[in-house]
Amino acid sequence: MPPAPERRLARLRARYEKHAAQLATVGFLLKGSLVQRFLTCGTPSCRCHTDRSRLHGPYWQWSRAVGGKTVSRMLREDQVRRYQEWIENWKRFDKIVAKVHDVSSQADAILLAQERESRDRNNTSRQHTPSRKL
Repeated sequence: MPPAPERRLARLRARYEKHAAQLATVGFLLKGSLVQRFLTCGTPSCRCHTDRSRLHGPYWQWSRAVGGKTVSRMLREDQVRRYQEWIENWKRFDKIVAKVHDVSSQADAILLAQERESRDRNNTSRQHTPSRKL
């Protein structure tokens, strides 16, 4: 039976491969959020300016950060479902990547401990080696 760290690494590799396979199924993705808006128009005499319950809409707006600034786009009704799906794909992708990172961090901790242990063994064996006189 392999030593405990190797068994743990094998389990972590299996988890990593499971998550990596999930990434392949995510599909197209977009960052951002969708909001439904009701707006006033540019006609000063329109009912929307005097009666807030009679705003125009609903309109859908997709917003996201680009270069540190918020960028928005109005969407047609027939586009909303696609954007919702692709934004959900982004959230799923982000969760899977976080799991991959967690598994990788655990594997890194095991490997660092093994390297430290190996280095300590080598240092200890050098200290106990009698020196030869020339």
